[in-house]
Amino acid sequence: MLWGCFAAGGTGALHKIDGIMRDENYVDILKQHLKTSVRKLKLGRKWIFQTDNNLKHTSKVVAKWLKDNTVKVLVWPSQIPDLNPIENVWAELKNRVRTRRPTNLTQLHQLCQEEWAKIHPTYYGKLVEGYPKHLTQVKQFKGNATKY
Repeated sequence: MLWGCFAAGGTGALHKIDGIMRDENYVDILKQHLKTSVRKLKLGRKWIFQTDNNLKHTSKVVAKWLKDNTVKVLVWPSQIPDLNPIENVWAELKNRVRTRRPTNLTQLHQLCQEEWAKIHPTYYGKLVEGYPKHLTQVKQFKGNATKY
């Protein structure tokens, strides 16, 4: 399992998760990677963190850390399709790594890191740029399938 982040200008950290992820593990990942990724991506102060409604992402421990660290989180209603654009990134990464045919977990992780770094920033820019239109279509179609 991996944790990663991106913005319109490219990728932030990609972190390998060993074992079962718990709330505290997620906070540790945020502590270790979120702010450094924000600096790397030169986002300044006006950025919004988006997650899905996974229980680990919305737990009290995580919510407290986000609040204590003044991280603005995108309000994300439950019971809607997963619209987080990171899902597109995971699919892209998976396709790239699959073509390289890793033979063990160590090689898989190494190839994920390599391919993560190779995805061109324009890919992320297009995802972010198209996001408002995508959300508008989902709303218009009341959560049913759209062309995206």
